[in-house]
Amino acid sequence: MTRVTKAVIAAAGFGTRFLPQTKAMPKEMMPVIDKPIIQYVVEELVDAGIKDIVIVGSSNKRAIEDHFDLPNEDLLQNLCAGGPKKQHYIDELQALANMANFIYLRQKGPYGNATPVMDAAHLVGNEPFIYTYADEFFEASPGRTSQMISVYEKTGAGVFACKTITKDSEYDRYGIVAGEAVEDGLLRVERVIEKPGKDKAPSNLASVSGYLLTPEIFPYLDKSAKEHTSGEFMIQPVMQSMIDDGRTFYAKEIDGRYYDTGNKLEYLKTIVDFGLAHEELGAALREYLEHKLAE
Repeated sequence: MTRVTKAVIAAAGFGTRFLPQTKAMPKEMMPVIDKPIIQYVVEELVDAGIKDIVIVGSSNKRAIEDHFDLPNEDLLQNLCAGGPKKQHYIDELQALANMANFIYLRQKGPYGNATPVMDAAHLVGNEPFIYTYADEFFEASPGRTSQMISVYEKTGAGVFACKTITKDSEYDRYGIVAGEAVEDGLLRVERVIEKPGKDKAPSNLASVSGYLLTPEIFPYLDKSAKEHTSGEFMIQPVMQSMIDDGRTFYAKEIDGRYYDTGNKLEYLKTIVDFGLAHEELGAALREYLEHKLAE
């Protein structure tokens, strides 16, 4: 079985929900404490053994490339001038640039979440890979990617990363997977129903955050792209076609906390959660929040 060492990150969106902030700054670069959102995604991939990361972006995403590059000379000189107390910053920035082999592509093709995978096909080749988004991640141990790879290594099949529905409104927000439970937290997928509502939902597992895919998907993507005429070019119907043809996918309930930072309220919740968990800031932030709530 081929090891999973490649990943594709979709990062071409305009982040319109966060305008005017995202007019000049990619939404993926918005900070969660002292790291941009996309760094949390990359760190999880690297921790799972991913070596090559293809980031599919657009013309306004140069800041992402700069972030994962070596620090420029002006910054290095400034940090060096700070003496030993600034050395840890230099070490962190150099380690950041060497986390993985980063490849950057500009998205070309119809709007939709299937296009980044199609654009990166020539770089992925005949290997399994992770496909994920730059503004969603799980806080989990082991990480989401490690949990998906574990399923793949047992089954050789594609994997959906899923979360358990906790609010009725989420049945109208996510695709809900249907199928046969093979063990606790693992379901063999028969179909995915987009935003069915609670009454029509076949399960309480929502497909979120990404997938582990095999190269079998590429012929299906090519066929679907040729037939696509209007609307969003979505990957979920492509995977459903594979399932209908007898290809196997599993839905893995990820053991961890899911964060969707593409939503303003969820972004604020993420900031609060990570702030409260921060070793240096947590206690003071908790005290401040308790004081504000008591006013």
